[in-house]
Amino acid sequence: MNLSRRKFLKSSGVAFAASMAPYVYIPKKFKLRVLGTHVTLQEEIRVQAEKDLGIEIQFQPGGSAEVLHQASTRPESFDLYEQWSNSIKVLWQARSIQQIDARRIRYWDEINGISKVGRLTKNSKLGAGDAPHKMVYVQPDQSLGARPGNNISFLPYVHNVDSFGYDTEFVKQGQPYQTESWGWLLDEQFHGKVALVNAPSIGIFDAALAVEAAGLMKFEDIGSLTHAEIDRLFEILIGFRRKGHFRGAWSSVPQSVDMMRDREVHLESMFSPAVYSLRSEGVDCVYASPKEGFRAWHGVMCLSSRTNGAKQDAAYEFMNWWLSGWPGAYIARQGYYISNPRRARQHLSQSEWDYWYEGKPATEDLLGTNNSVVAKKGRTRDGGSYQRRFDNIAVWNTVMPTYEYSLRAWQSFLAAT
Repeated sequence: MNLSRRKFLKSSGVAFAASMAPYVYIPKKFKLRVLGTHVTLQEEIRVQAEKDLGIEIQFQPGGSAEVLHQASTRPESFDLYEQWSNSIKVLWQARSIQQIDARRIRYWDEINGISKVGRLTKNSKLGAGDAPHKMVYVQPDQSLGARPGNNISFLPYVHNVDSFGYDTEFVKQGQPYQTESWGWLLDEQFHGKVALVNAPSIGIFDAALAVEAAGLMKFEDIGSLTHAEIDRLFEILIGFRRKGHFRGAWSSVPQSVDMMRDREVHLESMFSPAVYSLRSEGVDCVYASPKEGFRAWHGVMCLSSRTNGAKQDAAYEFMNWWLSGWPGAYIARQGYYISNPRRARQHLSQSEWDYWYEGKPATEDLLGTNNSVVAKKGRTRDGGSYQRRFDNIAVWNTVMPTYEYSLRAWQSFLAAT
């Protein structure tokens, strides 16, 4: 039977991904279109996925606000969407994405507690806002919630905790979890040398954490700001902007790298790959571990509501590939985590695993994804181990009930002169 099936497939012009998906057969005459940001849509990942899966893949990277707008208004323009959990509510309400059958996710049972219950251990801080477990499961009434089931709104995969990076040539190095503070973003000694991330559902929390840490106002629930709190927050921020405190706001990881490398800024909101990119270029950038806690995010991979048939089969294989080990190891070398880390461990050296996940000193110089040294022998990862970092979450990236109102406020902030 296997021989006749193979002959049939060959005569039909159908190829299959032999090692990764022996029971799924996918036509080659299309491109699997993946829309998302530069964070995960990297050329090395695309090339490896094509090699392993035997299908043609097209990455469409862009700025976070840009791709979210495209995904929510033009589901026909992509097959898979990669971004962060704060995009889920927007996409689900717009009906731009469809539910995913968790039974078709090969390593679903290996995915850890951050994605399924919101924390690694029962003693970890849950964090304010939209912890991913609150939105991952599709409920019987088609709402999103925490009650487990077979249907999910997104594939949980890449995740991390974010803060700000600073150049130790200009900023005295602080003590993690003790003196490093979000309040540094508003410290007058860094006047004109500070940048925020230009993503309203992300940058607003960096700004709110900074304002609160600086003692300028207090929020009732930082994960769900009221209209009055947003008004006051942006009154403060616009005041700083008009005085020239902020150098600008960046929209992509490469732009944030350029701003610090070119000495336009001394500290800024930052994503992990930017930190290690700067280090590989000789900039001693430290990724802060704020005493107030991190802003956490969780990557989401979503199926377009228009993806069906053979393209849907290909999309499932791409999702399964992301959890197969190699991708998790690759993104670990940028400082990111994968939702089933033990499989990624098989593709990391002991020294890499100890540094990236266990928070131990590097026993040798470690290379990043660009084959340059990103962690010198003896250096410990900023913030320590995976568990310690995720034990200290202040807030998750969140689309608040007041999102539309905050969006207008954010635009006013950017336009202020």
